[in-house]
Amino acid sequence: MTYTQEKTLADRVRKDFPILHQEVNDKPLIYFDSAASSQKPLAVLNTLQDYYQKDHANVHRGAHTLSARATDAYESSRDKVAKFINAAHREEIVYTRNASEAINLVAYSWGLTNLNKGDEIILSVMEHHSNIVPWQIIAQKTGAVIKYVQLTPTEEFDLEHYKSLLSDKTKLVSIVHVSNTLGCINPVEDIVKLGHQYGAKVLIDACQSVPHMHVDVQAINCDWLVASGHKMCATTGIGFLYGKKELLESMPPFLGGGEMIDEVYLEHFTVGELPHKFEAGTPAIAEAIALGAAVDYLTNIGIDKIHAYEEELTAYLFKKLAEIPNLRIYGAKPTIDGKGRASLVAFNVEGIHASDLATLLDHEGIAIRSGHHCTQPLHRIFNASGSARASLYFYNTLEEIDTFVATLKDTIDFFKSMME
Repeated sequence: MTYTQEKTLADRVRKDFPILHQEVNDKPLIYFDSAASSQKPLAVLNTLQDYYQKDHANVHRGAHTLSARATDAYESSRDKVAKFINAAHREEIVYTRNASEAINLVAYSWGLTNLNKGDEIILSVMEHHSNIVPWQIIAQKTGAVIKYVQLTPTEEFDLEHYKSLLSDKTKLVSIVHVSNTLGCINPVEDIVKLGHQYGAKVLIDACQSVPHMHVDVQAINCDWLVASGHKMCATTGIGFLYGKKELLESMPPFLGGGEMIDEVYLEHFTVGELPHKFEAGTPAIAEAIALGAAVDYLTNIGIDKIHAYEEELTAYLFKKLAEIPNLRIYGAKPTIDGKGRASLVAFNVEGIHASDLATLLDHEGIAIRSGHHCTQPLHRIFNASGSARASLYFYNTLEEIDTFVATLKDTIDFFKSMME
């Protein structure tokens, strides 16, 4: 596919995102921060409004019409998510507030029950804090040991080092699919296959992959997978955990309360069936329904079409960034056609703080991220306190990349002139 063909798609979808059609600091907004949170199309916004105006009621608990409609919409969204990632059973999708809660659910429910002193957990140095801190807490409680996969010289996942860490002591592997800082796409099918050879369970953090590329949990064969709705055109406050049905059935509840029970007595209780056993209390009903609308929206566009277009954006972004000398870009470069990494780039310029770059770019209407991106251990490896990050989605254009790179050049020149 050529960019000319895909530009029609970009032009078509941009009208669906009202937030993109505004000025920031008297300049047209260029939103390059979708790795932190994507923008929301009208289809999602209208779904939220329709629910609250027409159908709001608590789910699963009422015999009246509004409750029935809300329940149908809530559970229909679960079906959509299951189909989107090719889960074998709808019960394998558990709603959570976000991916962080999903990882904590696995850590506290499965980890505390199954990990013992001397057992080993394998993570990587590129993990988001949400895929490090819960396991550190569980390791402290159980006596398990955490080991970290290092980077290759090209700053990618070191598969050979991973192989060397695996042993009969390995009980859990928890790895990010796409790094939110390096942009690398990790070989999750190989990671899972190798982990299973040693009897380990494998969790995949798919926050940066599910919104951008086809993800098939049965093909990957992971035991769990997590994602956040707000990164895939849905709202904040909703995410999901995928888990193999038999594994979820073996795990104790994470939270207690209403909804997750079958029967309650003064002396004991019995748990409900999947997935409700992990969904205690009144859920984020509107947000879950909106997640279904977001899945519909991405499906109607075509996730493969989105991925192909983002590869073209990535190729063009790196081509333009190559015009800026002494730009320290983290992670391996993509192929000439943009394959091999996500459509994001984290970078630094010697002598200029990343937050200063982001602030001046914001003055020109360009929104990028600055900081450690919740990957402090990774930044310490690079002897950097943080970095600037531009992350693109299918609603971004080549013209926006041109403006971003030109403005970045001018910003760097401004800072250098101040230092002379």
